[in-house]
Amino acid sequence: MKLLAHPRPVRRSHKIVIFLLLSWLKLPNITEYNVVKNKLIDIPARNRMLRRVCSLLALLAITLPLLTIAATPAATQNNPSIMLEELTSTELRSRIEQGATTILIPIGGVEQSGPFIALGKHNRRVAVIAAMIAQKLGNTLVAPVVAYVPEGAVNPPTGHMRFSGTISIPPAAFEALLEGAAASFRQHGFRDIIFIGDHGGYQQNEVRVAQKLNRTWGKDDPARVHALLDYYDITQTAFIDDLKKRGFSSADIGLHAGLADASLLLATAPSMVRTGAIAHEPKPGVNDGVRGDATHATAELGRLGIERQIDTSVNVIKTLLHEHHR
Repeated sequence: MKLLAHPRPVRRSHKIVIFLLLSWLKLPNITEYNVVKNKLIDIPARNRMLRRVCSLLALLAITLPLLTIAATPAATQNNPSIMLEELTSTELRSRIEQGATTILIPIGGVEQSGPFIALGKHNRRVAVIAAMIAQKLGNTLVAPVVAYVPEGAVNPPTGHMRFSGTISIPPAAFEALLEGAAASFRQHGFRDIIFIGDHGGYQQNEVRVAQKLNRTWGKDDPARVHALLDYYDITQTAFIDDLKKRGFSSADIGLHAGLADASLLLATAPSMVRTGAIAHEPKPGVNDGVRGDATHATAELGRLGIERQIDTSVNVIKTLLHEHHR
């Protein structure tokens, strides 16, 4: 272990622990640095039994986390990650040989969502939900998120490219990327490769790539590519109905960065929503890149949509796998 050149400042919680440990040694008085009054103070001796009880609790507070940390590697080895990029090549080969032959390719994007939602909302959201879907399916892994997607022309800018931070690539480049990823997974032994797109703009690109590869590989090939449109579609149908039943208008729910969008993100990556700004700053509009009103967005509302996305995706994927392998 490398020693620090200068000792780190002692935290207040650590001072308390030191005090309690010294108390265990029955020292009559202890001098402690008072960070509030910026001076040394004398702490008189306390009841011996109270000191011992407190010291024991402090020792437990120190040792229990250490025991938990020590146990973590074994737990990780027995339950390897479902995220492909967290596995070694050898671990991945073993997982495939043991039957994990389905892989989800989550597709996100980097785009503006007004002043209250971070640029990477699609990436974070689809990563979280894809992992939940994989866990429910079993024998399923999750590929790294595809973060570069078509978002409009670059010059002159159209669509979301008119706002700072959006990243756009040509549709042909996007489809070539998906083709290359799917072909790579087929080469490694995956038999069902599933595109899961969090953005509405490239759903048909997923379909074209899936159809092209399946046609090229042929019906007798053990691998198939699936475009899971239901993952996105359910957020535009049943989830919207859920919100309307709770009294929210179409104007509030919105088409982009409104109530629905913000709620889904609050349920998956709340740090990416600027809730303080939503409550205190002027409501943005179309000129700000927003179509909707996120004022009343909550994680609870978002979970309604997330649950629908997970349940719908799992059911559809199970049907696809059954039809492919029957």
